Order: sequence, then C-alpha cells, then structure tokens
Amino acid sequence: MPSPTFADHPAQQPPEGGMVDALITRTRRLRGDVDAVRQDTSVDEEDPRGRWQLALCDLAVHQLDDLGAHLGQLKTGLPTEAREEFPGHAPARPAGGSLLSRVGSAEWNLLTDEVNWSGELYEIFGRAPESGPLSLDELPSVVFAEDHAFLATMMTDCLVDGKAIDGEFRIVRPDQSVHTLHMMGEPVLDTDGCTASMWAVLRDVSELRRSQHAERETRDSLQRQRHIAQTERRVAVELQEAVLPPGRGSLRPPRPGAGALDLAAHYLPSATSALIGGDWYDALELPDGHMLLTVGDLTGHGVSATSTMAMLLGALRGMAVAGIRPGALLGHLNQLLEASTQPALGSAICCRYDPATRLLTWAQAGHPAPMLFRDGTGRALTPPEGVLLGATSGAAYEQAEVQLRADDLLMLHTDGISHRGPAGDAGTGRLLELAPRFAVARGAQECVRLAVEEFGEAERENDACVLVARVGA
Repeated sequence: MPSPTFADHPAQQPPEGGMVDALITRTRRLRGDVDAVRQDTSVDEEDPRGRWQLALCDLAVHQLDDLGAHLGQLKTGLPTEAREEFPGHAPARPAGGSLLSRVGSAEWNLLTDEVNWSGELYEIFGRAPESGPLSLDELPSVVFAEDHAFLATMMTDCLVDGKAIDGEFRIVRPDQSVHTLHMMGEPVLDTDGCTASMWAVLRDVSELRRSQHAERETRDSLQRQRHIAQTERRVAVELQEAVLPPGRGSLRPPRPGAGALDLAAHYLPSATSALIGGDWYDALELPDGHMLLTVGDLTGHGVSATSTMAMLLGALRGMAVAGIRPGALLGHLNQLLEASTQPALGSAICCRYDPATRLLTWAQAGHPAPMLFRDGTGRALTPPEGVLLGATSGAAYEQAEVQLRADDLLMLHTDGISHRGPAGDAGTGRLLELAPRFAVARGAQECVRLAVEEFGEAERENDACVLVARVGA
C-alpha cells in the first residue's frame, strides 16, 4: 500500500516478530479467559443484570478478536506483499468468514482511474472478484441511502481539502444484508503536492456494533430497573414512615402512676435487601385508658407490602379504638386480608393492657410469642391458638391473659430480629440470655438498644422490629 503522504515514499517494514508474538499470545490467553467467564455467566431473560453482563462479555470477545487480527496483520505485513508466514499465526489471506476477512484495503488512482481492491474487500462487499472493484463514482450505489450524504462529505473533504477519512457508513450487499463499515484513509500526493490517489482501509464492524448496541440496551435496561427499584423503595419508605411511630427511641414519655408503661421501639431494615418489608409495630392509648400494643409482619417487600401493612394497621387501630378485643380483632384482620386485591400472608400479635389492674390480654396469628422478663429471668409466653392472617377463611383466634407486675418487661418482636440466616436459628435463647442485663437497664429504650446490639444489623436477612414495654412501679 502506498504511503499516505507521498507516492514515492517506501512503505514501512513490519516490527520485529518477537514482541508481536508475545502480544498475540497474551491476547489469545486473555480472550480465552473472557470466553470462560462468558460461558459461566448465567442468562435469565428476567434478569437485566445477567443479560448486561453477557453483552459485555460478547463485546469484549469481539474487541479481543479484532486486536488479535490487527496484531496478526502487523506481524505478517501488508497483504499485498509476500511475507514469511509464521507458524501458529493467522496468514495474511485468511479463510473466508474469519475475522481478518473483515478488514480490506483499496486504492483509487485519480490520474489513471485504476482501482485496486484487496481480496478481503471483495468479501466485505459480498462482491465476486471477477466483477471487478467499484470506482468512487460507483461506490454510492451500494451504500445505504441514508448514508449517501455523509460518504460524499468524507470523499470531498479528502479529495479536495486533503483531509483524512475516518468514519462509518452502511452498505447493502447483494444478499440484501446491511453491513456497517469503518473507513480510514488519506489522499496520496504526488511530487507537486496534488492529489494523485486515495487509499483506504475498510473494516466490517457490523458484529462489533451489534455487540455494542446489545451492551447499551442491556445496560439501559439494568439502569431502568435500578431506577424503578430506587423509586419503589423511596415510596415504600415514605409510606412506612407515614403510618408507623418513630422507628428509634421512646414511643412516648413515661407517664407517672402505678401500672403505666415505659415504651420504646426500633425498626431494623434488612441487611441483605434494598426493599422495605411489611413489618409493623404500634403502641396506642385507647379511649378507655387501656393501651394497644401490636407488632406484625407481612410477606413480600416493596410498595405492595407496605401499602397492605398500612391498610391493616389503620384497620387495627380503628377496631381497637372501637373497643374490639384482641381475638375478635385478629379475626376481622384475617377477613380483611383475605378480601384484599393483593393477596398476602401475615403474622401478628395484638395486646390490650389495663394499667389499673396490670392485666394483659393478647392474641396472636402465627407470630412469635411475647417474651416476659421478670426478676432477672425471661420466658416466652404460652401462645393461644391462632393461624396466619390470610391463611384460611373464617379463622378464630383465642385470647390469653397474663397478670403483670411492677418492673416486668414485655418484649414483642417480629421474627426477623432473631433469624440469622437460612438455617432459621430463631435465637430465642439469645434473647432470654439478655434477662440479667434488662434487669439493671434504666428504661425501655436501653433494653431496645441492648437487643439491637446483641443481634447486629449485619446478621439479618429480613426486616425486623422490636417493641419493649416496662411496667411502672
């Protein structure tokens, strides 16, 4: 191929083979490693991240193939020159369909109208060699109609203004397939500085562009999914914050008087999921002076779970204010969840506490029992009968009564606070071991802090909440 500056300037010789050999070997090794990663990448049509990772691997493989092809050409020299072929490397004239066949060269002589195409360029254009090369005037006949103007501008800039060619256009081959070509070239000047010919290297980048397009599409899909997830989380958090009491600290200042409750609660988001669950807690003073204490947990995550939780908690508060007892109240919640347009299962505890008599009346729906700590020891209360909310139609929920004493500490929690992983270690024993520390704690808020510190946020797979009530002397 002539020099891009002067037609009578000798072409450069290829670099020493040893260094290029090493680069080829490293490129092939890296290509094999990337291909191995690609083979290990699982593909799920419902997983945008997996499809994006696969598209990235495909793109990397194409680029490494191109790099290997360029290094092979660099080693063997110009295709039109007779070069010694190195064992184990691609020859200058590869077999049809190989990567090197996607790179070809051309020279258009403006003085003699002679056109020279490499054999690879015929393959790129899908043109039989006996048909001869295309002249500059004939070239637009195979170019995609929308790219005519761009190609004409590139040619004019090169032939008239002496600018280098560097751009892409599409061609329509005889089989009607559309290919994208990347063209690089320069005018070749004669000794008078006039344009004598134009040379160019054309590369079929169709596969590369398809890989890049697939990578962009899957990346955009992944970003959209992340944006949707972030938006859903924000809405869920806002909805949760709107319906639940403050997630940390005392729920209300301790009231003076025998039997009054010192209350504190804490909400702990999942350490492994970005989505908000359907856990709830509440402490509400009722019109008759009694206290409503409740915790619960719905299946699922996100806006669906938090919206259903908000519906149940609102209904629970209303029925408690209306004087409905815990067992009957859970029965109504079961009917409400069963009739909901968003089917779900839930567990819950509903307690009604009378400060005057220190009597606790409670019912549960498939939920961990409250834990009673007294005189430095702790135990789980014996639960009355009650199935999960939404599990069966017409379920009845029994009630139980517990006589509390001054300085008793009652802990209600969802199972996420003590579940440590797939093994399902409920951690009840670890909670009970906190009894001596609860006995010397200054108040309900310190007891909550001790429980949270004991289990640690990094161990939980699900959302959790804990509600502590200490009976006043």
